[in-house]
Amino acid sequence: MTDATSPPSVDSLFRRNLHQFSSNRLAMVSVLVVLAFVIMAVAAPLIAPQDPNATDLFRRLQPPVWIAGGEWAYPLGCDALGRDILSRIIYGARISIFIGLAVILLATGVGILAGLAAGYFRGWVDVIIGRVVDILLGFPYLIFAIGLMAMMGPGLMNIVLALAYKEWVIPCRVVRGETLAVRELEYVEAARALGAGSRHIMWREILPNILSPVIVVSTIRMANVIILEASLSFLGLGVQPPTASWGSMVSDGRAFILEAWWVSTFPGLAILVLVLAINVASQGLRDAFDPRFSE
Repeated sequence: MTDATSPPSVDSLFRRNLHQFSSNRLAMVSVLVVLAFVIMAVAAPLIAPQDPNATDLFRRLQPPVWIAGGEWAYPLGCDALGRDILSRIIYGARISIFIGLAVILLATGVGILAGLAAGYFRGWVDVIIGRVVDILLGFPYLIFAIGLMAMMGPGLMNIVLALAYKEWVIPCRVVRGETLAVRELEYVEAARALGAGSRHIMWREILPNILSPVIVVSTIRMANVIILEASLSFLGLGVQPPTASWGSMVSDGRAFILEAWWVSTFPGLAILVLVLAINVASQGLRDAFDPRFSE
């Protein structure tokens, strides 16, 4: 029987959960799809067939290669300015993945700090953080982000800040709940009895044992952040032209959806595939790493 005064072995638990995750074939395929998008984004200058911002009005609304009038140099066709759609999709992956990762890392870091403080110290600290969380949750996420972008102006870093301003409340609530459950366990009480300070207990005793659900939630939320970024760019409040963004590409093709469906369809499919892959991989992570869903 495991000693109740000792924390569970984080390393052995992680290995067991990782093995369970790797046995989920659908989740592993989704991980490979996400990795393919990441590689595509990193290697964009090497694999993009054309300059994503180069215009050629003689190729305006040129169709994909399998339709009469298309050519292999522009396999997915061109947009209203004659720009290569495939190249812009490849470069647009950089924007979506960078913003998704930046927002999740920033929001998760802030959420962990706030959640640990609220769950461990409780009292007035918990009340203040809880009220801030409740206020932010009272606003619809997209409307909140639109309002912030209208005040701060468009720009890559402004998008990250606008989305992270509210995104941190999700990991904060998860960390707070887990901390409230863990802070009264025997191994935490033993560390406290041995004279360990609050900082040591929070960072060395509590945090390593509550990271699994935080990782799961953060992964799930990344898909939501990518959709929100695309929505802001679709509305003209996100990444500004001529920088390639999937949301703005979908918006650019609205006026030609009947006669040039490829302008909006292919970037929309890119959003669909990436978000679906992240969601399926997140489901596998949840089943493997969240104790409430593990066998």
